[in-house]
Amino acid sequence: MSYFKLPKGLIKELEIFIRKFWWGYNGDNRRVHWVKWESLWEEKEKGGMSFKNIEKFNDSLLAKQVWHMINNLDSLCHRVFKARFFPDRLILEAKESTIGSYAWKGILSARDVIRKGTVWRIGNGCSLRITEDRWLSVQTNRIVISRIPTMEPGTKVNTLINTETGEWNTLEVNQLFLPHKASMICGIPLSNRLPPD
Repeated sequence: MSYFKLPKGLIKELEIFIRKFWWGYNGDNRRVHWVKWESLWEEKEKGGMSFKNIEKFNDSLLAKQVWHMINNLDSLCHRVFKARFFPDRLILEAKESTIGSYAWKGILSARDVIRKGTVWRIGNGCSLRITEDRWLSVQTNRIVISRIPTMEPGTKVNTLINTETGEWNTLEVNQLFLPHKASMICGIPLSNRLPPD
């Protein structure tokens, strides 16, 4: 389950088995269902039984494998998949392929879960693009929208950082961005050591 994306048909069958077990199904006798099945997925604090959604659980286990591959570049799993599917880039930038194995396709499907939840931590800003990458700390919109449409695509975040002091260049940030985005950007803490992003 943590290495392969389960087919939807199999997930449905597993859910049917769980329902039959929970409701006490035996042959022709059908028991009374006192509560809607969907309400049993709710947390216990909300009156449910905290049953796991098998599809989401499968996605989270696959996403855990992707996270493991991102953080452990020397692992056998990372080295094998990198050699075959993304030799010259990171796993998050790997192109989708129709020739990959079933395990690789499952990992690619979980990669989107990681993409939705990850945010860059600003170091020196050299590897982050201002408008393309997700680096803002606010949940609603992690991508920066510029007030000036002439900002070139691919402009790096380090153009907004004063490298001598290791602080934001507030004058330039206020000129380039809307006031609420500018205050958000200037509120992101920076290290004066300027480590890698």
